[in-house]
Amino acid sequence: MDPQTEIELQAAAFRRLQQHLMQDRTDVQNIDMMNLAGFCRNCLSRWYQEAANEKGIEMDKNEAREIFYGMSMDEWKSTFQTEASPEKQATFETAFKENVLDKK
Repeated sequence: MDPQTEIELQAAAFRRLQQHLMQDRTDVQNIDMMNLAGFCRNCLSRWYQEAANEKGIEMDKNEAREIFYGMSMDEWKSTFQTEASPEKQATFETAFKENVLDKK
């Protein structure tokens, strides 16, 4: 496979993942994704931001999230986010440390 085709397929897979998370499975909470997989929608938007910044495109966290989510974080939270149990929050603290903070 040539490199350009590989890039196009990777981009198509990313767009499909984004659609799946933002339209098909809005019921899945970010905290559950982080606790189970070590990443969430915010991670994906951060990786998008980092890629843009590496290309010299200035983009902050909120801009990246709005691009990825298709709405502001406030809108997403008020529409789709539910309250997490204390147990989920405790698990998240560990998952976030291991998968985000310790990776920096």
